[in-house]
Amino acid sequence: MPTNIRVAAVQAEPRWLDLRAGVQQSVEFIERAAAGGARLVAFPETFLPGYPWWLWLDAVSWGPGFFARYRTNSMTVGRTEFRRIADAARRHRMHVLLGFSERCGSSLHMSQCLIDDRGVLLGMRRKPELTQLERKIFAAGPAGEPYVFRTGLGRIGVQGGSEQLHLPTRRELERSGAQVHIVSWPGFIVARDVEWGVRVNNAATLWYAVVGQLNVVAACSLMDVAGSESRRGPEPVKQLVRGPGGHARIFGPGGRELATPLGPHEEGLIYADIELDSSAESAA
Repeated sequence: MPTNIRVAAVQAEPRWLDLRAGVQQSVEFIERAAAGGARLVAFPETFLPGYPWWLWLDAVSWGPGFFARYRTNSMTVGRTEFRRIADAARRHRMHVLLGFSERCGSSLHMSQCLIDDRGVLLGMRRKPELTQLERKIFAAGPAGEPYVFRTGLGRIGVQGGSEQLHLPTRRELERSGAQVHIVSWPGFIVARDVEWGVRVNNAATLWYAVVGQLNVVAACSLMDVAGSESRRGPEPVKQLVRGPGGHARIFGPGGRELATPLGPHEEGLIYADIELDSSAESAA
């Protein structure tokens, strides 16, 4: 098992409500991460087909139309779109942490999957703690699902979005023996004061590095107002939307920033070389 690896975090705007285009975008990021020397690449929360920000816009007249399109463009594990991403991981010898809306029977889940460099699905995690608005379209995952997966790179912890703010969840992760923690953020664009939201998200990310003594990789979506189609919403609500809110980060144990952040409007990958032997001790 290596003690030093290069990791990458995605900061990009999703291909909204277009699963096929989103899969192609994801494959291209896997290729770029491999070309940059990374062995692990992390994607934002529900990157496929994008986080459903319209839920925050209180636009009853057009929200239901989004739900139908969102469901149609959500991904089913094991089908063609999923296999394309797994094949890209295998071809490029890349571990991939993907955030996506999972279509499972009649339900949608806010899911994350970890695929190894052989293209093998190592684990799935369906977000168990949903916000009140997320519950309008997503079903909560079962409580007690693992936070940490054992891989050829080490023990990788996985959580999404608002889970980072729950103290019991944080404590559970601290006890888990993770060496790398991946935080998948959906971005932050719905607020009168965007900087406040970004600061809170970054503070939560940093907390894991400082208190948990973890390497932390935080991926983040960008949000363009046009991309959200929020112009269809009522004028007072549209004023809540500010974008694009990019804040991807990579921290080492103790909180040292290991990667130069991209600008809040900038798409791309950030990279860092991390030392696994300087983080968590072996799990019991």
